Amino acid sequence: MSKFVGEGIVVSDKMNKTRVVRVEEYKLHPKIKKYVKKTKKFKVHDELNESKVGDIVQFISCRPISKQKSFRLLKIVQKYSGLGDEI
Repeated sequence: MSKFVGEGIVVSDKMNKTRVVRVEEYKLHPKIKKYVKKTKKFKVHDELNESKVGDIVQFISCRPISKQKSFRLLKIVQKYSGLGDEI
């Protein structure tokens, strides 16, 4: 079984050691031939509570940690600076 590695934006850090990460994907619709944006949210285990809202993070699948958490934080790709981009 291969490991799933995802990258997305942290949208919530309200829970202790858990982050909600939004992953966006653009797919070509087969019938109308337009690109459609698809978003999915993952609950990611962050042991050290180091990521904050707006950070771009990379996560990997692992054994189930709780009912909804089956992913753990791999690394923080980019810290959110607070300038310009909105979440």
